[in-house]
Amino acid sequence: MKIAIEGCMHGDLDNVYKTLQHLEKSQNTKIDLLLCCGDFQAVRNQNDLKSLAVPERYRAMNSFWKYYSGLEVAPYPTIFIGGNHEASNYLWELYYGGWAAPNIYFLGAAGVVKFGNVRIGGLSGIYKHFDYKSGHYERPPYDRNTIKSAYHVREYDVRKLMQVEEPIDIFLSHDWPVRITDHGDWEELVRNKPFFREEIEGKRLGSKAAAQLLEKLKPQFWFSAHLHCKFAALVQHGEGGPVTKFLALDKCLPGRDFLQVVEIESEAGPYEIQYDEEWLAITRMFNNAFPLTRKGADFRGVNLEMEDCRKWVRSKLQERDCKPSEFVRTVPCYDPSQADDIGRQIYSYVSK
Repeated sequence: MKIAIEGCMHGDLDNVYKTLQHLEKSQNTKIDLLLCCGDFQAVRNQNDLKSLAVPERYRAMNSFWKYYSGLEVAPYPTIFIGGNHEASNYLWELYYGGWAAPNIYFLGAAGVVKFGNVRIGGLSGIYKHFDYKSGHYERPPYDRNTIKSAYHVREYDVRKLMQVEEPIDIFLSHDWPVRITDHGDWEELVRNKPFFREEIEGKRLGSKAAAQLLEKLKPQFWFSAHLHCKFAALVQHGEGGPVTKFLALDKCLPGRDFLQVVEIESEAGPYEIQYDEEWLAITRMFNNAFPLTRKGADFRGVNLEMEDCRKWVRSKLQERDCKPSEFVRTVPCYDPSQADDIGRQIYSYVSK
């Protein structure tokens, strides 16, 4: 299976897909899947722009709306996580993961899915210690504080991922695991990004939560973005233990290292995105502790006995298959001809 990995999308789906199509043609190859490591910017219409956490000068519709509306269809199955520049109101609708557009799947605040027999996990957002133990209290419309805190990683979601026992092949995070630079050529990194030196030497560059997950999950591959540069590392998990190949990539701009293709052993296709039984059981197990206020999760009532949850999940998957529910539009599609008239768009949408 050949999988393309992209760093920060920043809403530029058109150019990423065109680049992959050019690569297929020029190298006579076939890409089976695209993974994006955050800052995807799934902006459906102008109302979503209000929840897009970017400086005003960068606030633009870009190209996701074409895929949401059906004007374009993603030419490759696409799986993405959230970063720190997202339309958080839409991603909150898909907290548990789901189709953001036809053939484009969001992994959720945290999630695990299968593509063929390849198991892919991910953690959305970035780590900020002052919000880590908070609950998911943010609600649209966001103010100037919650538009940022909405994408901060929460302990609740990390704790769920820490329960995963079955092997993960690929893991995605937006920011890098802290101290990942110890395992690569950090001096070369500092030559290109000298302002990273202080954080690297202070062991502060990156996410403590991601580092905790890297140590626990030990995936074959770990991909990140966020810092807008390419950086590779090899993490040896104990003497004689498994090795994780880490790669961070840039954002989609000419002349930048924003794309990489890797080949991973898998069963023969065709491939499709499917629910993961273990992950759904963990989600069910932790549901009663889901924190929806500023107060963090109370894990004392979580029963970590998995077997009953797995049996329940297995029975439901047998009833409806392992495929995620079909994509459904939930808001009006963007209409460039009515870009300044949201009211008419809503009327048009309701009238259909």
